[in-house]
Amino acid sequence: MEFCQSPIVIPKQKVRVMNKFIRTAGLSLVLACFAAGSGHAADGPLKVALDGTFAPHAMPKLTGGVEGFNVDFAHEIGARLGRKMDITAAQWSGLLPGMQAGTYDFLVAPTTVTLERTKNILFSEGYLNTDFQFVVKTGTPEITSLEGFAGKTISVNKGSAYDRWARGLAEKIGWKVESYGTNTDAVQAVVAGRAFANVAGNTVVAWAAKKNPHIELSFRHSTGKVFAVPFRKDDVKMRNMVESAIECMKLDGTLAKLSVKWFGVNPSPGDAAVTVSEGYGVPGLEGHMSGPHPLTCK
Repeated sequence: MEFCQSPIVIPKQKVRVMNKFIRTAGLSLVLACFAAGSGHAADGPLKVALDGTFAPHAMPKLTGGVEGFNVDFAHEIGARLGRKMDITAAQWSGLLPGMQAGTYDFLVAPTTVTLERTKNILFSEGYLNTDFQFVVKTGTPEITSLEGFAGKTISVNKGSAYDRWARGLAEKIGWKVESYGTNTDAVQAVVAGRAFANVAGNTVVAWAAKKNPHIELSFRHSTGKVFAVPFRKDDVKMRNMVESAIECMKLDGTLAKLSVKWFGVNPSPGDAAVTVSEGYGVPGLEGHMSGPHPLTCK
């Protein structure tokens, strides 16, 4: 496998300083790569899937096919594993059932890790934060807390998680919430001055701000949740191999570069895109394998 050939080993001292997780004992990635020959048709393409309508993670190209952060992310994983990626764009509702049925080896769609999902799905460690973030008119003074929006009108996509969240805090924060049919309309309300700010997912609003010079990113509210790669519950070997590739992408700055390319945002220290988690999987949740593991990056 290409991922295991002519590797460049990251010095343990450097990795320890960056993430304080590398030690000398644990599962060897080299052995994992060697063992991979016994399953998943070692030389064939990996069958993966995503929702092709979730910009900027995946969206249709004018020339056909899809493009976006997660498309680049998938191809980068494939390159590091020495495998071609057969990417299917399908409706979100069919992705997890398709993976569980064996149609896909794993998913490259942005999937939020939840306690309920970990009971049936195995996850890699997180690779992006899934926070709530506000956009405001360009030039608006910096806001550093939710309380900074007191007395303001907040626009949201009707029926979304952000709509429910904002309305649930309306009395506590003292803001007014207005719902719109699409988040694009909610953003336009900010541009037109009908709303002071729009709140949505951090990657979605970052994409909107990147495209529209009339708005800019404002306060980001941490949810503590992340996007991670889902696998079938029993596919620990594949999960560990893919996660090792993701960890290398964090350490060499590849994920940070993709964030800048698609979201216009350079990850902050501690963000999932630049921070390697301990063990395999999401710490503290079902499916996490604790313990250090040597990391070999090409």
